Amino acid sequence: MNKENILDACFEFVNNRIKEITLAIESADNSLKEDTKSSAGDKYETGREMIQQDLNRFQQQLALAEEDLKTLEWIRQAKPTTTVSLGSLIETNKDNVYFVAVSIGKLSAYPNVYVISPRSPIGQLLLGKQLGENVEFNKQSFILEKIS
Repeated sequence: MNKENILDACFEFVNNRIKEITLAIESADNSLKEDTKSSAGDKYETGREMIQQDLNRFQQQLALAEEDLKTLEWIRQAKPTTTVSLGSLIETNKDNVYFVAVSIGKLSAYPNVYVISPRSPIGQLLLGKQLGENVEFNKQSFILEKIS
């Protein structure tokens, strides 16, 4: 399993998410600018408020995605460790691979790789574990066979 390729796929995923959110912000911003006051004033104000709420939500999502990008950049510079930490790629005896990075889930290019946040329940459980340790999660047990 190549950690650099998985990290590249994570970058691609986050960059695509940033592009999508940026387009949504532009669309909501244009809707807000183009919305003209109709004769029904209350409908106008309600519509503008809904667009503004969408815009705020998109801006929060963009901030989180940019934070994910910074985390991935940090991981690219991090040195490998023998214990599970941020940036660890963990191979198990159950054919599942966990990459402790940001919350993405399964990567389409790597169907058995789960990109998890260190703050997620499985991420918190894995942090600090070492090679050969047994881990139980969701009533399933697996052994850490490789940490890189």
